[in-house]
Amino acid sequence: MRSALLIAALAAAAPLFALGSETWWGLAPCALCLWQRWPYWVAAGLAGLGVIAPERARAALIGLAGVAALASAAVAALHVGVEWHWWPSPLPGCAAAVVAPGGSIDDMLRGMAAAPAKPCDEPTFLIPGLPVSMAAMNLLYAIGLGGFALLLARRRMRA
Repeated sequence: MRSALLIAALAAAAPLFALGSETWWGLAPCALCLWQRWPYWVAAGLAGLGVIAPERARAALIGLAGVAALASAAVAALHVGVEWHWWPSPLPGCAAAVVAPGGSIDDMLRGMAAAPAKPCDEPTFLIPGLPVSMAAMNLLYAIGLGGFALLLARRRMRA
């Protein structure tokens, strides 16, 4: 029961920290940043169910929570690639508006989103001087949490 509670708390901590960084430090999230949060809530919910589930189901729920955390890692890896300009974002609202060759400023304005958004290809750095973006930090955290949850689930299945 304690391991399920620990995974639930660690999974919920990531999106709560991101919300806190918006509130306290004024960091604006992009669309991919917001996508990275959903798998954590799924992981927290699955691990939370593991707290009240019978012992036999607990390991499976912890393992599924680990898989959900790894889904956030996959989105974070995509996001890091967009930040480093290895590939374009799959989300249309992620890029800053540009004028197409032969296009006008009016064309660019018509193509912009109704509400301003932070471009996904513009990294946000939490710690000045540390060249690790928030997306990269999330990638590392999600891989660690997912791996830890899967390890705990495996140990519980063998016990």
